[in-house]
Amino acid sequence: MNTKLQALVALQDLDLMIREAKDPEQATREEELGFPLSGVDKLERTRDRLAKQIDEQLLQRYERMSRRFTRVVVPVEGRVCLGCFMGLPTATRRNIDPGTVEHCENCGRILYRL
Repeated sequence: MNTKLQALVALQDLDLMIREAKDPEQATREEELGFPLSGVDKLERTRDRLAKQIDEQLLQRYERMSRRFTRVVVPVEGRVCLGCFMGLPTATRRNIDPGTVEHCENCGRILYRL
């Protein structure tokens, strides 16, 4: 996986952690289990630093898609996008390699090969 995709996956993971920490029900459950949620500000600062390292056009696409999907960056397994579970055209599957960023023609998510 190339560094662009690694940064996007890390950004996605941070976004999910921040979203869960800000959800009152989830926060209550985690605090009851003994996990304090005092680090949301630190997560947001880390997210901002990471976002600055990502190409602006790619980041804008990610941000736009994240309003629609919880997981924007998803793997391809075999011939299937694991975001929408639809088969991918042969040309798209061939183009997914460590140096490129490809998108699912069905759902628009950003793809990477497992």
